Amino acid sequence: METITALHRNHFGQIISFVTSEGRVISYQKAIMDAENGVISGLQMESDITGNISLKPEDSHSFDDYPNLF
Repeated sequence: METITALHRNHFGQIISFVTSEGRVISYQKAIMDAENGVISGLQMESDITGNISLKPEDSHSFDDYPNLF
């Protein structure tokens, strides 16, 4: 099973894509779909009151410690 190893943030600091342990660069939405389907492990999905889904690592509160590849 793949895991997240790095990420890419836009100039606002928002995560726009992830790099997996298999070397794939995937969008935030694709990461949500892959986490739902069990392709990527180590992620938690959270919904806000409006139904927007966000991701966070299972073992941390944020992705701040992950390297930015771009």
